[in-house]
Formats: sequence, C-alpha cells, structure tokens
Amino acid sequence: MEYRRLGNTGMYVSEISYGNWITHGSQVETEAAVKCVREALNQGITTFDTADVYAGTKAEVVLAKALKGVRRESYELFTKVYFPTGEGKNDRGLSRKHIMESCNASLKRLNTDHIDLYQAHRFDVETPLEETLSAFDDLIRQGKVSYIGFSEWNAKQISDALKIQDARGYNRFVSSQPQYSALWRVIESEVVPLSMKEGIGQIVWSPMAQGILTGKYLPGKKAPAGSRATDKKSGANFISRWMTEEVLTAVQKLKPIADGLDLSMSQLALAWVLQNQNVSSAIMGATKPSQVKENVKASGVKLSADVMKAIDNALGKLPERDPKKNESPNPRA
Repeated sequence: MEYRRLGNTGMYVSEISYGNWITHGSQVETEAAVKCVREALNQGITTFDTADVYAGTKAEVVLAKALKGVRRESYELFTKVYFPTGEGKNDRGLSRKHIMESCNASLKRLNTDHIDLYQAHRFDVETPLEETLSAFDDLIRQGKVSYIGFSEWNAKQISDALKIQDARGYNRFVSSQPQYSALWRVIESEVVPLSMKEGIGQIVWSPMAQGILTGKYLPGKKAPAGSRATDKKSGANFISRWMTEEVLTAVQKLKPIADGLDLSMSQLALAWVLQNQNVSSAIMGATKPSQVKENVKASGVKLSADVMKAIDNALGKLPERDPKKNESPNPRA
C-alpha cells in the first residue's frame, strides 16, 4: 500500500480506502464486515469512510465493532452529515443544530472521541452557508473533528465556502468526496482545477462505477445472481444507468488492456482514478476479504499515457463529463 497526503494537509491517507456505504449493516452481516475490515488493515489500508445515514446509522456501529481494539492513532476515520437520520424536521441538512447533534451521535456510534475528517455529505440549499461553516469550525476548535470536507459540491459552492472561511478565519475545507471513475468524469473540468489550486484533495467514491468496470456484467447476459444490479438494498438504482448493451460492450474492450498489464479489471479501474494527481484516495467496498486482497494491488500501479489513451478509446463518448451533474438534492424534497 502506498500513501498520499490529503490535499495540502500533513495527514496521510492510504491510496485505497475502505468504505461501508452499502455493505455494513445492510448487505453484509457484522461478522463478515469485521473480517473485511481486518483484512483491509492487514493489507495496509488505514483510511475508513462511513456516514451517519448509511444503513440507517447502523454502518457506523458495525465499523466501530470492526475497529475495536485497533490503536486509534493508526487509522483515519471519516464520516459525514446531511441526509435524514430520523423523522424530525431537523434530523437532516446542514443547520448548526443538526451538525452538532449528528456529530455527537456519530462519535458515540463510532466509539471514539474524535473524527479525523467530517464531511458535508451534500450542499444544503436551505441553510445559510456561513451557519454551516461556523458549526464545522467550532467542531474543530472543540477537538471533536480534525479536518473538514464536503461531498458532491460544485465549483461555485466550493469557491463560495472558501471565501467565507478565509474572511472569517475559519478552518478551511481540505477534501472533496465526489463520484469519479473512467465512466463518470464530471469533476475534471471545474472541481479538480479549483481543488488543486486551493489545496483540496479528492477522496473518490464508486471508482468502479458501482461494479460495472469490474467486467462481471456482460452484454446480452442477465446480471449475476446476488450482484448489486439485482439487489435493491445494494444500490441497484445507482447502477441501472450503466446497464445498457452499449456500455457493457465498451467495458469488455478494457479486458485486453487489463490482461496486458497483468491486472484484473477492478484493479485497472482503481489504478485509473489514482493516475489523477488530485486524487488522495479511492474508496472501495467489499463483501468478502478476497475482494480486499485483490483491490489493494491497484495501489502504486502506474499507467502509461498510451494505456490511458487506450482506455479513452475503448469507452469513446460514453463517459459522463457534464460538471452540472454533481448537483445536491434538497434534503426536504
């Protein structure tokens, strides 16, 4: 495993991080989840990403059980706030009230006294930005949070936030957590250039396009039983946009490229996002330890310009590049 600095901070993260979005607390039983986390640690993964909303708050609890007994200083723990965690009118969004209450609840579920990176899970169109940023800054000053970041914000939202943080003397955002893969490149034209200028690192999710880039979904064939595409609890709605003959046929053109590099298609997908110098870490999920062992081998892989071009040629015009696609939903809609 190789490690990179998170943005321009002094904290290092593993190039491959472990996320439990649709596994812990829902798709995978606790015992299996613990085995995956322990294998991640064995393979050199030190960065673990979760969120208060995952599995209705259960994912944080499962992750805490999996990390029990591990020296707290030896890993980086990330979580998020924004999406509804209850039925109350204030159990969502980025108001000061919800941020403070959600952070305290996450600390209890994660069984820790501090969160290494606390992230705004989306942009809140209802709450004044200054209110959100003030609350995040207070959490850092209280010692509950070490660094702050955001997920799926567009360039204008990022720029507006940084201006307020600088003007008020608040701690700055250091990370962005966007969806990013060879098929989903919406951050490349605006978010990445701004982030590089401002010292913000990308912690990307779904680098394998919800599993499409693993090559297990074949054109003209039914989705494998038990796969994400067949399980509504596992994010079937997210993967549906890619389940077309055109996309699946193009993805199969990547297999000879991966074979030529002695990589699996999963490893090629992870290595591809890590070629972007603004990416600090790529988040992977796993339902069994063998997947962890396979995916970590993407760390440190260098892809030549010719290989990157071959991947572009294989996928053609299919990758989504529109920067407007990373809009945040209204938490009350």
